[in-house]
This record gives sequence, structure tokens and C-alpha cells, in this order.
Amino acid sequence: MIVRSIAVYVKEECIEDFIRITKENHEMSIKEPGILRFDVLKSYSDKNKFMLYEVYKTEEAVDAHKETAHYEKWKEAVDSMMAKPRERISYEVIAPLDPSMWQS
Repeated sequence: MIVRSIAVYVKEECIEDFIRITKENHEMSIKEPGILRFDVLKSYSDKNKFMLYEVYKTEEAVDAHKETAHYEKWKEAVDSMMAKPRERISYEVIAPLDPSMWQS
């Protein structure tokens, strides 16, 4: 399993649009067979900071997600909404190793 955490800093005037388009991306992403979780989070302490928490079965699933129409639509729509570039960190899962623990 691969976990990705993507920090996104959104311009204040774009927050509502960012949430809307990101929720649309979320709804399509959770239907992908290689995605175990796809959470959209907003910081309590910084209203302009969001985190996408993504759990994939394999690296191939990560690559397949990046090739979907809904990801391309999201990426194109939100690029101009960002106050600075996204910050992405990928993690290897140590525990739990049972994929059923990741089902939402």
C-alpha cells in the first residue's frame, strides 16, 4: 500500500470553489479499484490549508489515478486556486497491513 499526503494552500477567494471541485474529484476517485481511501481534509488552524489523504493498493494504482479524466479536470481547475505549489509526501504503510482496515 502507498499513502500519499498532499498539502494544498488555497487562495481565500477560491475556497468554496476548491471544496466543490475537490469533492467532485473525491466522489469519482473512491470508485477507482486501486484506491482504498481518498479523504479531503481542512485544517482547523488555517482556513486556507487542505490535505488530501490518499491510500492506494499499488504504485500502478497511483499512476492510473493520474490518468483519469476526473483527476485531469480537478488539476486543471484548481491550479489557479493555489496560493503556492502542492506539497506531496508518499509513505509506505507499516501497520496495519490488512487492506480491509482501510475500507471506508
